[in-house]
Amino acid sequence: MKHIKLLLLSLAVVGFTACEKYTDVTPKGSMIVENASQFHEMVSFPNRSYPTLNLQYLSDDQWMKESDVIGKVPSVNIINFTFNETADRVSLISLSNFYNQAYSYINRWNTIISLVDDSKGDDATKQLAKAEAKIYRAYDHFLLINTYAKAYDPQTAATDGGICIMDKFDLEAQPRKSTVAAAYSFIQKDIEDALPYLQVNPLDIYHPSLAFAYAFKAKVHLFKREIAQAKAAAEKSLSYNDQIFDLVKYAAEGGPTAKPMPAGTNPEVLSLMYMTGRNELNFGYQHVISPELRTMFGTNDARFNLFFNTTSTTNLDQGSGTAYWSTVFTQFFYPTVGMKTPEVYLMLAECHARDNKFSEAVDILNKLRAKRILASGTVNLPVPATRKETMELIVNERRKEMLFGFNRFFDLKRLNTEAEYAKTLTRKFPIVNKTVPQQTYTLQPNSRLYIIPFPLDVLRMNPSLTLNTDEKIPF
Repeated sequence: MKHIKLLLLSLAVVGFTACEKYTDVTPKGSMIVENASQFHEMVSFPNRSYPTLNLQYLSDDQWMKESDVIGKVPSVNIINFTFNETADRVSLISLSNFYNQAYSYINRWNTIISLVDDSKGDDATKQLAKAEAKIYRAYDHFLLINTYAKAYDPQTAATDGGICIMDKFDLEAQPRKSTVAAAYSFIQKDIEDALPYLQVNPLDIYHPSLAFAYAFKAKVHLFKREIAQAKAAAEKSLSYNDQIFDLVKYAAEGGPTAKPMPAGTNPEVLSLMYMTGRNELNFGYQHVISPELRTMFGTNDARFNLFFNTTSTTNLDQGSGTAYWSTVFTQFFYPTVGMKTPEVYLMLAECHARDNKFSEAVDILNKLRAKRILASGTVNLPVPATRKETMELIVNERRKEMLFGFNRFFDLKRLNTEAEYAKTLTRKFPIVNKTVPQQTYTLQPNSRLYIIPFPLDVLRMNPSLTLNTDEKIPF
């Protein structure tokens, strides 16, 4: 029997930098995990977080306060915000909490996958534990490949540099970098291996459900432009959970002040994952939305009116047209990293648009908007005559519905691989300050800034890992 000793409070797996010798003596404050049910319980990891840090400024949805940019020594945040391709951002990224945490979670999933078969218990529980761990292992690899590599392009994915794939529990491993295509193949195999064993109603909200698994499957297919498969998976996900939380009704009831909605209570949320941790303490004021996105919401959108602040003199530049999410997590928890049913509907709408079924696509948008647009606003959008116009409506709803986290950054990357939907970002800054000249900053669709460099501490530990851009490593 293989035993793995884990801290009783955190069930933390051994990290990459050390290798423990397991003995038959259980240290005080630890426990032996030897039953399949214990391995299954390990899948639930409530405080799992993925700090997005600097990449949010490589989008048209996010903004920086002027005093955080003007007169400051250029940081990675400022480099990204000003779309500065000439700056040495590689030297500034000495480490990455996101990179380290994502791989530590993958190590956790690999621990379960590698060891559960030798544990005590029934085969069904073992299969379930492995399946849930594989879905999360695939999801973590998906976040990593879309951050540190080019977006999937069918023409170049087989040769585009990817990430290190961690497919087993091995504390001494120094894996070589994959291609983008290989990473996606690994992700899709994990999904397909897991689906037959997952549950409609899992053990708790931190275990993956079938609705989430099929939603994630749809997302991977969509990012690969496998439209028929994405459509089928989205419809399958919605067959398990098709709820849309009614923000219009919620506003009439008084909103978050009168009726708090903490994490785990919103039926449209398919997976609880976080940027900063389970409480998401301060993501709001650190993620100021741009004047462009603020304008897109208009004056009758419950997604904005219920939760955003436009008047703060501490977190905003007055007169800039920006806003920030000001609702605390205990009043209304907003999922930033995981998935929710509105994203599934929007993926289904995109599949229809790409199949030139414009009416079907807009019907889905209007179904969502009926739960988002207040009585004084216009709910139903007209059906455009072209695919490009229909896709623009869908992308606009994605921007308003899927705020923060990786969402807009990933969307820009994947859509920029298609000339029909590519967007050149322009940012005029500053808006309020008149003591420095306003400049226009531009980010081209093929900019290398969209590929985040691997952190230096990881590059030093694994010499076989190379950057996916033409930037230089400073050693």
